[in-house]
Amino acid sequence: MDVGRYDDNAVDEGDALPDKVQELAEASVPTSLKGVRACMRCGLLKTLDQFLEYGCDNCPFLDMAGNHERCNMCTTAFYEGQVAVMDPGESWTAKWLRVDEFLPGVYAIAVTGQLDKDIEGEIANRGGGGDVALLDLIKMTLTHDDGMGTVHK
Repeated sequence: MDVGRYDDNAVDEGDALPDKVQELAEASVPTSLKGVRACMRCGLLKTLDQFLEYGCDNCPFLDMAGNHERCNMCTTAFYEGQVAVMDPGESWTAKWLRVDEFLPGVYAIAVTGQLDKDIEGEIANRGGGGDVALLDLIKMTLTHDDGMGTVHK
């Protein structure tokens, strides 16, 4: 009996992984519990170092990778709760948080703060209807306030 093998029907190393498994393998999760920040647009949680190295997986247009100032402007340490979303398209929690169109990862339940007006202006001034629609999406994502200073997605 081969004790190093979990399942006799396991995928051979040469076989490609199913799309769902590959997507989950690439899910963004914080590498530490200290210094976790939330993207102010989508609520994805990562450490500041992860945002600096990779940017936001859902919001590449925010250009956070390699830009410390931009990371501080587009992320916040003020958020409430966290939810690990493995299958955003099928998860009722992801739909409730409005992250069902985003990638698998760990998301804040509520984010306090909003994107800087300059960043909103940059997105709007890029030109093209897609960016205007994107700005509208960002504003819609950040406009649900519970009256206690917490902005819900």
